[in-house]
Amino acid sequence: MSAPTLTRTVRSESPEETHRLGVRLGELLQPGDFVGLIGDLGAGKTHLVRGVAQGAQVPRSEVASPTFAIVYPYNGRIPLHHADLYRIADYDELYATGFLDLLGGESAVLVEWLDRIPEAAPREYLRITLRPSGEDARELHAEAFGPRPAELLTAWLA
Repeated sequence: MSAPTLTRTVRSESPEETHRLGVRLGELLQPGDFVGLIGDLGAGKTHLVRGVAQGAQVPRSEVASPTFAIVYPYNGRIPLHHADLYRIADYDELYATGFLDLLGGESAVLVEWLDRIPEAAPREYLRITLRPSGEDARELHAEAFGPRPAELLTAWLA
């Protein structure tokens, strides 16, 4: 794996702030963008994902956890696919789901538990690691791999 083009770290003091960070990211996403999320259970991935969906103008009623469906499609300002790799054993199993057909297409892709199958990420993507840093506070460490992800990261945390 190559080194990130750009890295930034931001602190969120509450679940609501994590959600707002997600909204801002969702407002900036374009078709073809890939965002991988890493973090333990309770790290705040769901708050961030719900914010991203809101920012991408996905109706709140459509946003669900794809834990059992693996990939959940949303229709908003742009098509958005939300994947959860928690229950996927390996790359071959992921390949069999058809997930790889989503990459580089007409939708943005948001993937939780990317660390379970890191080779699922395309060459250019934004990786966000969420870590608890207090009772409600979280540290979001973002790494951009490639020019478009670096542009996205810069605009997101401007």
